[in-house]
Amino acid sequence: MSLPDVLTQARRFPNGCVTTPHHLASAAGATVLSRGGNAVDAAVAANLVLGVVTPYHCGPGGDLFAIVWDGRAHGVSSDGAAPAGATPDAVASAVGDAVVSGGGMPRFGPLPVTVPGAVAGWAHLLERWGTRSFGDLAAPAIDLARDGFEVSAHAARYFLAGRDRYRTASGWSERFGDVEAGTWLVQEDHARALELVAADGPGAVYGGPIGERIVEVLQAGGSTMTLDDLRGHEVRTDEPLRGAFRDLEVLELAPPTQGVTALEALAVADALGPLSFGEVGRVTHLHVEAARAAMADRDRYVTDPAAMTVDPTALFAPSRARAIADAIDPERAAPWPAVTPHPGGTAHVCAADRDGLLVSLIQSNYMGFGSGEVVPDVGWNLQNRGASFSLDPAHANVVAPGKRTMHTLIPSLVLRDGAPVLVLGTMGGDGQPQIHLQVLARIADQGMDVQGAVTAPRWVVDAADGAVRIEDRAGDAVIDGLRQRGHQVEVVGPYEHGMGHAHAIGLTDRGYAGATDPRAEGTVVGH
Repeated sequence: MSLPDVLTQARRFPNGCVTTPHHLASAAGATVLSRGGNAVDAAVAANLVLGVVTPYHCGPGGDLFAIVWDGRAHGVSSDGAAPAGATPDAVASAVGDAVVSGGGMPRFGPLPVTVPGAVAGWAHLLERWGTRSFGDLAAPAIDLARDGFEVSAHAARYFLAGRDRYRTASGWSERFGDVEAGTWLVQEDHARALELVAADGPGAVYGGPIGERIVEVLQAGGSTMTLDDLRGHEVRTDEPLRGAFRDLEVLELAPPTQGVTALEALAVADALGPLSFGEVGRVTHLHVEAARAAMADRDRYVTDPAAMTVDPTALFAPSRARAIADAIDPERAAPWPAVTPHPGGTAHVCAADRDGLLVSLIQSNYMGFGSGEVVPDVGWNLQNRGASFSLDPAHANVVAPGKRTMHTLIPSLVLRDGAPVLVLGTMGGDGQPQIHLQVLARIADQGMDVQGAVTAPRWVVDAADGAVRIEDRAGDAVIDGLRQRGHQVEVVGPYEHGMGHAHAIGLTDRGYAGATDPRAEGTVVGH
């Protein structure tokens, strides 16, 4: 049965558009555009709303990354570091007799909380490119936090899933534990905290009263986080990495993000050559193997660039990609090495305006609501990004004072002949580089419309055991083709949340083509 056009054809806008995983956020961003704001203004406004209406994905207590195109590409990384007192011994001592799976970092509570970078990231974006004040752009989020909004049945699943996960965390149950479908969710303290940032700037977080409350709640649970850790946060503006796929130039952020993982998977797929999707089982197998090889390298090498032992560009160099491609057996899955899994829980925003300013912005608490630590009188739930660290001194990503962990968040921008053709990003933890590969292969090799490429059946390799989770819409030819080649396959529902929420904007001769993922409750809005 063919899918309706709304799921396969992008919506066209002559002057600009915003696409996000929640309709209220998309509407807020589009309103900014219609009132003369630019794409950066729109993206920040949309992200602020997402922090209110999807606290299970993102918010002011998380990190932020972006790629901005203003005639050239700029990378913006606002990911917080581990506290100065964070060492494997300090964490192990604070954990005490509690059991941590695999001897790794604790996943929830105060110990995996790193410095939240989102507020500094928003401030940097607005200072560099914005035309509106933070207060103006935060107004829709403040109104929704203070006046409330109705929680949908889709969103209620995240709150329900959090009840057991966060039952011992500080503040989560009191704030979110009773939320269900139809709840009118009011967050007055969240609104007041955003107003304080609007009045005092990011210093309210990085050393001011909000920061003081953050430190208070974390130290009460054994964290070594201090105000000096918050004051020391810096936003970095790094040149994006550039890799090739077919006739496209794909831009991803450098480590500690896994952007290099996406570029390696794409480089291997490119070395395999354009593939006939008439043999869908074989093509999917080859792409799965490319993704698995890239993920194994991520686990071996990717961390804070100051601690990396290899040049990131070497991981997706043509010669290396060719060697990996040549080693792939087209008829048999390779053995799966032990790889650290990194679950998802993220929101991606794309925005474009009439002047050609483009933004790919991704922001996250990491695992759903993050750590489960909700700051009293502030109402922000703090990320648990430090759960990505290892306590193994021999691991590349071992926790260390002031170190930035390997980060799953990867905004992307795609060029052809030096000009942008696509803004792309997705939530999904380990799935993010895999989804970048699948969406770009659908567009470049199959000629799909950008919305069709986002909607198409998706697979994600489970980093824990190498199994392939795949939507049942993929069909028997793909599913059986994977199994016949030795893959462990788990078939999931037709539009499964675990397959990520991808959003994209394509550039056309007459404006923009916006795509939104049917696996979320978002939309694309523009003018």
